[in-house]
Amino acid sequence: MTTAPLPTEPPVRPRPTRGSPHDRSAWLSRALLVLLAAVVVLITLFPLYWVFRTALSDPKQIFTHTGSLLPVGFTLSNFARVLGLLTPEQAIAAGGTGQPFYFFRALFNSVLVTVFVVAGQVFFSALAAYAFARLRFPGRSLVFTLFISALLVPGVVTLVPNFVFIKDLGWLNTYQGQIAPYFLMTPLAVFYLRQFFIGVPRELEEAAKLDGASTFGIFWRVVLPLSRGALATISILTFIAAWNNFLWPYLIAQDPRVQVLTAALATFRTQSPQGSPDWTGLMAGNGLSMLPPLLLLLIMGRQIVASLQHSGGK
Repeated sequence: MTTAPLPTEPPVRPRPTRGSPHDRSAWLSRALLVLLAAVVVLITLFPLYWVFRTALSDPKQIFTHTGSLLPVGFTLSNFARVLGLLTPEQAIAAGGTGQPFYFFRALFNSVLVTVFVVAGQVFFSALAAYAFARLRFPGRSLVFTLFISALLVPGVVTLVPNFVFIKDLGWLNTYQGQIAPYFLMTPLAVFYLRQFFIGVPRELEEAAKLDGASTFGIFWRVVLPLSRGALATISILTFIAAWNNFLWPYLIAQDPRVQVLTAALATFRTQSPQGSPDWTGLMAGNGLSMLPPLLLLLIMGRQIVASLQHSGGK
């Protein structure tokens, strides 16, 4: 009677000892990756730093030390001028142009336009995305493909037709003229939400249907509450895009009463009786206008990345 040989355990590779060539190579690789990441971050953030460096510099001294990395003649008067806390005479004495800049009015306009754009895009994009993800109708795949192919069309192609349409409606220098082209769904938002809705368990929707819920009721009471993360992410991305939009609001709204911050800052740059733009005041306004999206990214950045990875894997 023969006995089967006992299974032998696979040989255990010895761990590299500290100070060994393998350990030094791994440490060097990690150090190089960290150094490369630090360089990329510094290059990315340097323009942002230069905006605030210029905004904190004295307008009378800024051109005397153009190579300085620190603010030249540190002052907060540029922010005071932009916020309208100085009279025109005080602004000119501080080195500015003395031209008025209605920051809080432009801030209100930016908030109003952005909120309507975000609300419209998220709601209608969610409706379209749910239809493409769950409803069955003839030509669904073809319609979805044609709709997503709009991502390949540059925005400048539709700029002139949209402008003519808004002009014919009499919506120049109005809020609705700035909001209308971005109020409805966008291909990117529809694609992103559709990918998320596909992952929602069908059992929950079928249970709601057995309870007598309509299609819209299932969408509103079941699917949307389960998609809060995706909706928050697309809301933030839409907010940043709408907040930073410049060309369309600048073309549509020349009236300071309805101009958003980006358009108002462009107008402020051209109001220079001395010929040279008020760079310190302009950078102060730019720095203040960047704070809302920066705060959103700092607070919700991790959630955006996690939600994009979750939806992109489907």
